[in-house]
Amino acid sequence: MRSADPSDPSDPSDPSDPSDHLQKGTRGMITVHIVLHAHLDPIWLWPWQAGVDEALATCRSACDRLDHHPDAVYTQGEAWVYHQVEELDPKLFQRIRRHVRAGRWALTGGWWIQPDCNAPGAIGFRRQIACGKEYFLDRFGVFPEVAFNPDSFGHAATLPEFMTEAGQKYYIMMRPQEHEMALPARLFRWRGYAAGPELITFRIARSYCVQHLTEEHLRAACTELPAGITHTMCFAGVGDHGGGPGEALIAWIREHREAFPDLRLEFSSPDRFFAAIAGEVAALPLVTGELQYHAVGCYTVHRPIKLGVRLSEHALDQAECALATDPRPARTAARELQEHWRTVAFMQFHDTMGGTCLPSAYRHVDAQLGAVQAFADRVIHQSLRRQLTALPADPLQRLVFFNAAATPFSDWVEVEPWMGMRGWPAQFSLIDEAGQDVPCQQLRPESIVSMSWPVRLLVRLEARPGQMRVLRVAEDRARATVATPVVRVPGGLQNGSVAADLCNGIRWQGRTYPLPQLQLIDDPSDTWSHGVNRFLGGQVDTARWETPVASADGELLGELSQCGVIGNSALLRQLRLYAGEAFAELRHRVCWSERLRLLKLEITLPAPPVSRLDGIPGGWLGRPLDGTERPLRDGILLRFADGHCLGLVCPDVFAADVTPTAVRLTLLRSPQMAHHVPDPGGRAGGRYSDRGEHDFRLRLVFGEALTPAALDAMGLALQQPPAYADLTRGMPCTL
Repeated sequence: MRSADPSDPSDPSDPSDPSDHLQKGTRGMITVHIVLHAHLDPIWLWPWQAGVDEALATCRSACDRLDHHPDAVYTQGEAWVYHQVEELDPKLFQRIRRHVRAGRWALTGGWWIQPDCNAPGAIGFRRQIACGKEYFLDRFGVFPEVAFNPDSFGHAATLPEFMTEAGQKYYIMMRPQEHEMALPARLFRWRGYAAGPELITFRIARSYCVQHLTEEHLRAACTELPAGITHTMCFAGVGDHGGGPGEALIAWIREHREAFPDLRLEFSSPDRFFAAIAGEVAALPLVTGELQYHAVGCYTVHRPIKLGVRLSEHALDQAECALATDPRPARTAARELQEHWRTVAFMQFHDTMGGTCLPSAYRHVDAQLGAVQAFADRVIHQSLRRQLTALPADPLQRLVFFNAAATPFSDWVEVEPWMGMRGWPAQFSLIDEAGQDVPCQQLRPESIVSMSWPVRLLVRLEARPGQMRVLRVAEDRARATVATPVVRVPGGLQNGSVAADLCNGIRWQGRTYPLPQLQLIDDPSDTWSHGVNRFLGGQVDTARWETPVASADGELLGELSQCGVIGNSALLRQLRLYAGEAFAELRHRVCWSERLRLLKLEITLPAPPVSRLDGIPGGWLGRPLDGTERPLRDGILLRFADGHCLGLVCPDVFAADVTPTAVRLTLLRSPQMAHHVPDPGGRAGGRYSDRGEHDFRLRLVFGEALTPAALDAMGLALQQPPAYADLTRGMPCTL
């Protein structure tokens, strides 16, 4: 994991004046590399099946143009496109391969698809690139050095690291555009962190795909070029459902090659452009940090796709670890794993994961992600049960936990063992592999029945990567005591480190944090939130809560629960303290039933933080306290002048805004789906985003020296819990 220096979180570029990098006076002749290509959205205002059709039609049209125009060059990036052609039209695929070998068809991008470049996790990004790299190397013998994500809605600071790991040196993007983020030049060196790897990066002017070129497009591509650079790129061709470059476009380019006294047009490709400026890259201006922002509404809209992809990434990662420890993995498991990773990579597509597609398209997406998670679940649990066969018989019932992860697990787990119709014995203890007592607590089961035999158990578990932990149930034996138990106090809970209640907030070492509060806010923006960098709508409502009740009362866990309502949405809030832990946990369940509104969870701060680090894919990044809506991965770490830290672990949240006085986590948005301004929206029968039940977990973690690594471990534990199995082999028969 990477962490930026938080001392200067806001500077996106080197401190020199951007004008110093721009050539003064007459530049002379500029070579405009015309890149003929097609930007294909495989899912957007159509389902994935239509995306397959557009891929086939576009590649067929591009081959036809190349056959008739021996000077033209075509560029196409995504491995998914080639895979569809190979599977469905092998003859067309062979035509493409011939043009590639002839140098007429340029391979660029190299990833499986053009993903959202903020929302996937580090696991997902690396697999996105790996799926594409594996395919290109196998089918074409090369992997493009130029990565290509022109339509992605901003770019995480860790991307240069992911790309250089895979062997890529160059990057092409477009968003954020000039009006959204000032950059020192159109062509620059980009690194995410001060000591991180660099990519030579080009920002496309105006559009990544035009059907009819004009002098205006060419002139725009020549603006903001660094001093000494006499080459630029202009992208042309029909995109979605179009077919790439047309005859009229090719004719226009040929006719205007020498039509402008200071421009020379060439049929070209990204790799040819970067080769042409190779001698000038050392003098290019340097940009450090993330490239944001564009379409901030896409950080949170349509939460099911974001959760679905994130759950699938973690599940497949665990499945891969399980296969590595499985004594007899299924013969087809590795191939199936690859196919499911490709599915996840496909669902990371920027419009899909960004939440901007048709509601009907998401039905296919949800079904395919469900298949991914079902596969991972089967692999993990079959692997565990094959390992159980190697354990000897035992007269005591055993609870077996399997850490199918590449990292250590250290956190709380809840399981519902099957103890027969009798339920738990009146007195029992859990014993670990060394014969030591393990503290545990009985909780209310998930089912709502009057029988005594459904049981639920809470245990704190430690497990190494790939380790199987075996706990034995010993009857008629007193349970282990707890050194710092949770105790009930009037109106609240305390555990020796933290005290909390639902009225006065959370207290730690003399500091008080008000309890986080839900805010319902007007949000008239469209699906993307075009033209918005923060949500400043008026507050419509605050939550109204019923009297709290104690829903767990024991030494290891105390829990208070409240029902409530905000706007038209029903709420459940649960406040938890665990024995010996320096954090308070809040759980919210929201039955969302709003239109054109936004739900924020506000954490009021006791003082302005001196630094802020946000989780991003594969690292942490210092950011300013400016209230801008920003994408978020799993958590936030704040440091204060008095030396204490507050960590927020929130793996179910994907965006937040932070000011000197508060952190506001964005939970839900409800625009009409697939609504794009300037259309006014409001269509009768249009679906509103995120209707239904949603669950959120938030831990407020306190300490004098909290680290990003500690918050990462906690967030990962919540998202990659151990697998569980009952084991009764060897127990005496009682029937």
